[in-house]
Amino acid sequence: MSLGLACCAVEVEAAIEDGLLIDEEPDAPAARTAVLLVAGTVTTPLAPLVDRAVAEAGPAVSVMAFGACASTGGPYWDSPTVVNGVAAVLADVTVHTYVPGCPPRPDALCTALAEMGSA
Repeated sequence: MSLGLACCAVEVEAAIEDGLLIDEEPDAPAARTAVLLVAGTVTTPLAPLVDRAVAEAGPAVSVMAFGACASTGGPYWDSPTVVNGVAAVLADVTVHTYVPGCPPRPDALCTALAEMGSA
């Protein structure tokens, strides 16, 4: 699942369009992990929606903060309407993976997902 909130969502879409997120062996059985990818700036009005999306994803969800804004507020950290990272809005769930960059490259997303899958 992806919450594309700002420009980092374009990099996520680029990874999808380039085929970087498609299994090479679609028929091979594999363990799947529910990942909620938060890409972009989390603003105060969006914070409850992000928290609700995590709650609806279930207890086994892994949260990934993709990009500087989702991780720490990015260059907008001092804005009164920007939350300083998605971890600040999550009530009972921690962020499992942080992908740095502004914006991170699509291959950074693939690497982070692979590392989450092998952990």
